[in-house]
Amino acid sequence: MKEIKLITFDLDDTLWDNVPTITRAEVDTRKWIEDKVGKIEWGGFNDFLKLREDLIKEDPVIEWDISKLRKEIFRKKLAHVEPLTLRNELVDEAFSIFISKRHEIELFNGVEEALRVLSKKYILGVLTNGNADVYRFKFGKYFNFAISSLEAKNSKPNRAHFDVALNKVDNITFDQILHIGDHQINDILFAYNLGIDTLWFNNNNAEWVQDFEKPAEFNSWNLLPEIIKNKYE
Repeated sequence: MKEIKLITFDLDDTLWDNVPTITRAEVDTRKWIEDKVGKIEWGGFNDFLKLREDLIKEDPVIEWDISKLRKEIFRKKLAHVEPLTLRNELVDEAFSIFISKRHEIELFNGVEEALRVLSKKYILGVLTNGNADVYRFKFGKYFNFAISSLEAKNSKPNRAHFDVALNKVDNITFDQILHIGDHQINDILFAYNLGIDTLWFNNNNAEWVQDFEKPAEFNSWNLLPEIIKNKYE
């Protein structure tokens, strides 16, 4: 039986449903900005992608520093505000509001108990492309480390997160890691390419559409400790 020492987790849409969280953060922050400066044309999702692409051309760091991306989007939308000092103050305050709202999450049922149980037997870590800080939550105490794209200076499915993780834990190899996440590319392919075991969190009955073998999946955190026990202990 394979020996697992480290279990790594994605955050957004794995520990909680991120869509309502981000949507609420976006709406509330935009309202605050417009209360300060008046109506702004925010555009749709394709406009956001185009703006992101343009900002990355100006500053490639933005591709993996999504906090900086968010600030620069606010800065572009507030380009008409003078003087510059006022614009910068608004950007900083708007981001502060956004990141606070971004941490107003509701865990999926069973997450905290599963982490508590698993932390007694395994080293636990976070590998995320997002900018949620797991240590702002009570359950953060169960994690030995958390690596964001900002720290990895790259984004999943590139391998940088796992390379950084190896430096966080002594005497560990990829073969001793289990990665758990919801995204077929950013989580499952990300680990698969390195020969790392995976568990796919699939709570919405999604269809597997990749051209490599589907890993074991689960749809409830209440089941996770038993699944890992049966598979690795």
